[in-house]
Amino acid sequence: MMCMFEVDKIRADFPILEEKIYGKRLVYLDSGATSQRPRQVIEKMNEYYLRYNSNVHRGVHFLSNKCTDANEEAREIVRDFIHASSEKEIIFTRGTTESINLVAHSFGEAFIGEGDEIVVTEMEHHANIVPWQMLCERKGAVLKVIPFCDNGELDLSGLDTLLTEKVKLLGVAYVSNVLGTVNPVKELIGRAHAVGAKVLVDGAQAVQHIPVDVRALDCDFFVFSGHKIYGPTGVGVLYGKEELLNQMPPWQGGGEMIKEVRFERTTYNELPFKFEAGTPDFIGVIGLGEAIKYVNSVGLEEIAVYEHDLLQYAMEQMYAIPGMRMFGEAACKSSVLSFALGDIHHSDAGILLDKMGIAVRTGQLCAEPVMQHYGVTGMVRASLGMYNTAEEVDLFCQGLKKVGKLFGII
Repeated sequence: MMCMFEVDKIRADFPILEEKIYGKRLVYLDSGATSQRPRQVIEKMNEYYLRYNSNVHRGVHFLSNKCTDANEEAREIVRDFIHASSEKEIIFTRGTTESINLVAHSFGEAFIGEGDEIVVTEMEHHANIVPWQMLCERKGAVLKVIPFCDNGELDLSGLDTLLTEKVKLLGVAYVSNVLGTVNPVKELIGRAHAVGAKVLVDGAQAVQHIPVDVRALDCDFFVFSGHKIYGPTGVGVLYGKEELLNQMPPWQGGGEMIKEVRFERTTYNELPFKFEAGTPDFIGVIGLGEAIKYVNSVGLEEIAVYEHDLLQYAMEQMYAIPGMRMFGEAACKSSVLSFALGDIHHSDAGILLDKMGIAVRTGQLCAEPVMQHYGVTGMVRASLGMYNTAEEVDLFCQGLKKVGKLFGII
């Protein structure tokens, strides 16, 4: 039974949901790739572009101060949202990928040497694999992998063997972008810390669905993207413990990240600006702050309950479809439904659903090792947001049945 949730009121804030696709009402089930934006975020960004646009942290005039204040207000909104200790621990980037690359370069430069080990899980997004591989190649370090079971849960039976004093960093997704698995990150952080390793948590698929408290988790780094939490593209967040960030060198040089520049020697700025070289996407940052304010106005705990109920409803309906193979059946799971329908190619299924106005993701989902685990070339993924409804789930399942009948599966 669905919990009480003002989803119609929420949907009214997202104009794109009124769009028609091939004459059909849009059923948007691709929020895992990018969420839609409420009009409040769009209007806030337009307001600053139209009335206040000016570079931040540099000017003494009214417009610059206006944008600077809004930019730093957004930093405080992010700090409060993930319960960081200080705004100095909140670094704005272009997104999750850049945040991870920043850590791989800066933390890697300071703390990773030949023979050291980095551990990731088998279910990671490419963005939490490739930067560590590149770091290992540069430093002569070794990448090791925590496998997962066929139901989508991590296999921690060999963790004590993997986590040795050689391990300097563990990278783990809070929520898998393919399987929807909510990983036991607090347990993993504790076990990694026990051997002296630091932990980076990829929160790109978590912060829009479940409350996050970085201090309670005790993670060393936490990363996420604005465009997956109803904010703009091109902006993201790196949280890092202040003490650790202070020990890491900058990874890009330029304006803002410096204190003094001499040809003999340059000294670097304090946190967080040490890691924010050049002109940032300051209006994007303002948009991110507005998106988080919007999520807070709805309530993350309420969103989590509603989406959990909607996910359970969707899974029940999908399991009833002949030929359905679900990937990711963890006991603790968030708003992702990845599947195959009989032997229908994932692209064929996605194209046919699109003709019905239903937007889903198909392919390797930026997680090729997961595809290899299941022996498939790709999957279809439906990912839910707080604006989706049981009626849309019904339309989606009706669409799947039509696809199945067309291919003789049903």
